[in-house]
Amino acid sequence: MKILSVVIPCYNSEAYMNKAISSALTGGDDVEVIIVNDGSTDRTKEIADEFEKRYPGIVKAVHKENGGHGDAVNTGLQLAQGLYFKVVDSDDWLGEEAFLKVLKVLKNSVKANASLDMLLTNFIYDKAGAHHKKVMKYNRALPKKRILGWDEKIKFGKSQYILMHSVIYRTELLRQCGLNLPKHTFYVDNIFVFKPLPYVEKIYYLDVNLYHYFIGREDQSVNEKVMISRLDQQIIVNKIMIDIFIQSNLENKRLYRYMFQYLDMMMCVSSVMSLLSGDERAAEQKEELWEYLREQDEELYKKLRKTFFGKMVNLRTKFGKRVSIASYRVVHKIFGFN
Repeated sequence: MKILSVVIPCYNSEAYMNKAISSALTGGDDVEVIIVNDGSTDRTKEIADEFEKRYPGIVKAVHKENGGHGDAVNTGLQLAQGLYFKVVDSDDWLGEEAFLKVLKVLKNSVKANASLDMLLTNFIYDKAGAHHKKVMKYNRALPKKRILGWDEKIKFGKSQYILMHSVIYRTELLRQCGLNLPKHTFYVDNIFVFKPLPYVEKIYYLDVNLYHYFIGREDQSVNEKVMISRLDQQIIVNKIMIDIFIQSNLENKRLYRYMFQYLDMMMCVSSVMSLLSGDERAAEQKEELWEYLREQDEELYKKLRKTFFGKMVNLRTKFGKRVSIASYRVVHKIFGFN
């Protein structure tokens, strides 16, 4: 029985995928590593096949037509045999000592029949050239080393979002919630985190720095210029998250508060990217996004417009737009998120 499935989506990743795969292999026989080659045109296929040959029973190389990051995750989820599920992007990697501690917690959970739904760890913004590596920690948001639910004292700060880098979900929970990420769309990692949350009952936080999130390649999806050029895809994801939030009919106050906060942040990112673009069509897309929210749920629209972010990104004057962009720059400098 495999404790954890580690899915590594790869697209033309020959220059850096070895590090990601090797870091996952430190889990030994407790782990299956599913390398999903998403229609690469470089040596990604050959490298994946080499790893499968060297590590039979642990590594599985899967080759498919290009469908984007989300479709690669979908493929990994369909094939996963591990009790838990983790996505590692091909330019990122896992810390060995932290990874072994994570596996120990998961194995103990299985032995105790505790059936954790979600395990959270810290992650490191491993920014190229940065001397100080920002660590996203959850130690002030969550009690440590025990199982808890949404009814307990969980309070995420404004910067403490659960990201794909920090989360491990129970595999069957992902299937039960109907997770199916859209093809050929960037930023779907937000959906990956967001959609399963209403199904989560048992949470465990392990205060270790597991995931190294590399930032620095010019073609990365989180590069500001790239994000602006892909505004349409950001907005697609944003609308899907609006639908998920509304359809979830959340009753738990703490879960509602967290998912509302996450949606608030996403509305802010989409809106600020449209302002940074300076393009007339981008400005129209921003207005269309907010109008979509209003049409789906008038009350939710009003609540989000009243938040700090909601007010900031909807200032109508030229000065107001400059204030919005300046605020974004300050947040960017503090947290270094792209």
